[in-house]
Amino acid sequence: MYRCALAAVVVAACWVAPASAQVQRSFPQNALRGAIVVGEFPQITLNGKTAMLAPGSRIRNADNLIVMAASLADARLLVNYTFDIAGGLVRDVWILRPEEAAVRPWPRTIEESQTWAFDEARNTWVKP
Repeated sequence: MYRCALAAVVVAACWVAPASAQVQRSFPQNALRGAIVVGEFPQITLNGKTAMLAPGSRIRNADNLIVMAASLADARLLVNYTFDIAGGLVRDVWILRPEEAAVRPWPRTIEESQTWAFDEARNTWVKP
């Protein structure tokens, strides 16, 4: 009886793990792509320049789980990110998986995002 229950748990775990690993994330239209290095909270380096995380900012890892900035200290990461409403502080950060990083083109500046077309259904950008 216990063997059957254990087997059922193992089978269920095998079905859940691959499904969660393949979740397609959609990024908002205002998300930009860049490289960050997390320093002492709230400081980061964004595309080689000093920047700050906004109060209440969220960093999501490749599994889409929220992680603490301190756990990423000194790591150089390819990310998509958004600014807060005022435009000066980094609000949301998504650490990209390899297949997400391969989606190109993706705007790196606000100017690019204003001149390119966003295909919301495919979650991709098209240059004019």
